[in-house]
This record gives sequence, structure tokens and C-alpha cells, in this order.
Amino acid sequence: MTIEDDILFFEQAPLLRLLGRTALRILALGARSHDVPYGGLLFAKGDIADCGYLVQRGSFVIGESNYGTEIAGPGTLLGEMSMIAEGVRGASATAREDSVVRSIPRSLFLRTLDGYPDAAARLRDHIGAQTEQSVRDLSKVRAILTRADQR
Repeated sequence: MTIEDDILFFEQAPLLRLLGRTALRILALGARSHDVPYGGLLFAKGDIADCGYLVQRGSFVIGESNYGTEIAGPGTLLGEMSMIAEGVRGASATAREDSVVRSIPRSLFLRTLDGYPDAAARLRDHIGAQTEQSVRDLSKVRAILTRADQR
């Protein structure tokens, strides 16, 4: 694959697409490729989260059992918030088949945002909008639960 192919691949992830091609070039150059065999654990619930993973080939079950709760295939970005802030993994990711991921370390991601303030602003605005939507959604749930309690 060429660097242009890598950038096109990184653009498949909506969050990464926000950064723009120039910033993605830096991420594509710095991201590492990892093979994960069928049944292999990419990460476990409770692990320190210090990078995001972009699924390049194969798929992963996300959850606590072999059946999981979600399937992540090519172009899916796993652990996107771990590229921004410290934390632990909220679930496990197990390969459903021989798979390949590209890891994006937090240090690389944050350095890229430092070097491309326009990309950082777009990301900030996106996360802010998502947070506002989550607050609106939670307010609706709260109202429904309050009405149910009053009955």
C-alpha cells in the first residue's frame, strides 16, 4: 500500500476523516500494523487504554463473551477516546478471524493535533456536538422515568 492508500483507508473512520488529509498523513506514517489471529485478544476489559485501533482487515467481537455485543469490521475505529484521554478499556475485543489493525498511540494523535490546530478545532467541535446530543437524549430519558415514577 502507498501512503495515499493509507490516507484513504484512515478516511473511512468518520472521526479521523474530520482531521483532514494532511494530518492523516502523519497518523498513517506513525501508526503500526498488528496481526491478530483468529480468537486472539486485541485488548481486554480493564486494560490501560493508550491507543486507538483502526481495523484494516478481519473483524472483532466487542464484549465479554464469544458472542459479544457488537461486531467491528474494516474501517472501524476502536477505542477512539483513548487517543485523547487516559482511561481503561470498557470491553474486550476478540478477533473473529485472522485480522489486521493499525494502532494509533495517544502520543502520536495528540502531537498531530498540536501540529494541526484546525484539525483539533474540528475534532473539538465534533465531540462538543456529540456531548450536547447525549445530554439532550439523557434529558428525554429522565423525563420519561420521572413520569413513570409519578404514576
